[in-house]
Amino acid sequence: MNLIFRMLYVLIRSLFCARLENGKFTSEFSLRVLPNDIDINLHMNNGRYLTICDLNRVDIFARSGLLRAMFRRNWIPVIAEHTMSYKKPLGIFAKYIVKTEVTHWDEKYFYMKHTFSKDARIMAEGASKGCVYARGVGVVKPIDALAAVEMDRSK
Repeated sequence: MNLIFRMLYVLIRSLFCARLENGKFTSEFSLRVLPNDIDINLHMNNGRYLTICDLNRVDIFARSGLLRAMFRRNWIPVIAEHTMSYKKPLGIFAKYIVKTEVTHWDEKYFYMKHTFSKDARIMAEGASKGCVYARGVGVVKPIDALAAVEMDRSK
């Protein structure tokens, strides 16, 4: 399964999952390490973890209503910083759970925690901060992005 197929899977899956309400933005799903995820050591490539975190964020965008708000206003999501700590490798065909949670936000950024686990054991953990960006205008404050979501829901 290539990344485009995983992205389609996430988008279709989000249509059937519960909507996320303000303040409880969490995405969790089970995936498997595929041959196109591995490096020469036959475990998941460190860059692939970051890409999988992107999939969780897309799920959060879709289920929270932020994706619709961004499309309507021509906004884009931008990751400003991402760190990852790798504890144990995920080997080829290993089944794992990936979870992303928006922990808080400030005047500019949303802050997220990422966890990869297998058999209830944490394999990797990370944190990121990201924002919503309006082309030609700059960063959209998280509170304004969330207000746009609420405005779109009330229509």
